[in-house]
Amino acid sequence: MTKTDPQSLLQRLIEAARRAGADAADALFVEGVSASVSYRLCKLEDVERAESFDLGLRVFVGHRVAFVSSTDLSPRTVAELPARAVNMAKLAPEDRFACLAPPELLARDFPSLDIEDTEEPSADMLVERARAVEGAAMAVVGITNSEGGGASFSRNTVALATSEGFYGRYAATSHNIGVAVLAGEGTGMERDYESASARNLSDLQSPESIGRHAGERTIARLNPRKVRSQAVPIVYEPRASSGLLGHFASAISGASVARGVTFLKDMLGKPVFSATVNIIDDPHRLRGLRSKPFDGEGVRNTRRALIENGVLQTWLLDCASARQLNLTTTGHAARGTGGPPSPSATNLYMERGTQTPDELMADIAEGLYVTELIGMGVNGVTGDYSRGAAGFWIENGKIGYPVSGVTIAGNLKDMYANLTPASDLEFRYGFNAPTIRVEGMTVAGA
Repeated sequence: MTKTDPQSLLQRLIEAARRAGADAADALFVEGVSASVSYRLCKLEDVERAESFDLGLRVFVGHRVAFVSSTDLSPRTVAELPARAVNMAKLAPEDRFACLAPPELLARDFPSLDIEDTEEPSADMLVERARAVEGAAMAVVGITNSEGGGASFSRNTVALATSEGFYGRYAATSHNIGVAVLAGEGTGMERDYESASARNLSDLQSPESIGRHAGERTIARLNPRKVRSQAVPIVYEPRASSGLLGHFASAISGASVARGVTFLKDMLGKPVFSATVNIIDDPHRLRGLRSKPFDGEGVRNTRRALIENGVLQTWLLDCASARQLNLTTTGHAARGTGGPPSPSATNLYMERGTQTPDELMADIAEGLYVTELIGMGVNGVTGDYSRGAAGFWIENGKIGYPVSGVTIAGNLKDMYANLTPASDLEFRYGFNAPTIRVEGMTVAGA
């Protein structure tokens, strides 16, 4: 029954919680199927498949809240959860901000997002994808070793019910391939990788193109040089530039704003980026890797401009952080079965600029083109930014020799204000940005 009728399961849990003394409750059911294979040096290494069920219940007794979850869906275990949760809530400290979403904000109509591929690939198909992606990478002249190729598939079904009368359910799939290879010998070895993900198999890049690109990227990194420490423009390729969006999303999380622990806490309605920059969050993007028809509290979600002409338009809010800030949720709640919701972006992207990457770099006498970032040296409170990096040195507007062993540093507030996007936006990840140029950063080298 749990596979075919989650609505009945969740509603019975909520009704039992109310009978046990809860003033309100919501329940979440997540069903997952995943399969993966790994292939290294022309040999199959692993074939895995997993099926999981996870059930969570949140109850409110006055201003007190408790959570229980279980992966055991036997009738006896499920029947014990409501009373256990209510008893825990009675002992919990009060939380005057925790709440269910009000009925007027709940989603009633769910858009069709085309995020579920109806056919699951067989193990043989996954093996063939993993073999092909590694084979294409190893075929690139100069590749000497492999960390392995892989292919995977997953399907997750999410069902949410609340005592306010909401019930929603959706399923999403993901096809993934990737490979990492090495070139060179001894201490002169270099490594790089490439990967791709898609909701629907028809959108997935071919294993051969992914493998070939991984091999070519690796060969291009051979014989890196050191550079002296200096202040120069930094150009982030799209694979690296999406990280700048991740830092931005964290900085405008309502939970961080409410606690005052973000460097953007006083910037709502003010310029954060240049007037040419627009940043959008779109949970309803067709086949988007982070698309969903409603948020983790059942609230209607919709496309929003977070940055419009450089100006910060809104925080990312769930119901609790919105209540703390005397605002209304923006429909950005995300959650698991064992804890409270928290704000999170969906399909976040920076709109493309007007210049090509070549035009963006044309006037740079010296600079760094970043292809890989290492470490997480970012202070969300102050905005201080320091990360290891590798890439290529820019000379006279052209990408030149490979560079490794450097650190790039700045402050995100300054970096955002001095940032220019190129025109090469592609939707390949959950967070997407085009090539980005940032002025006045510091490269710490030899």
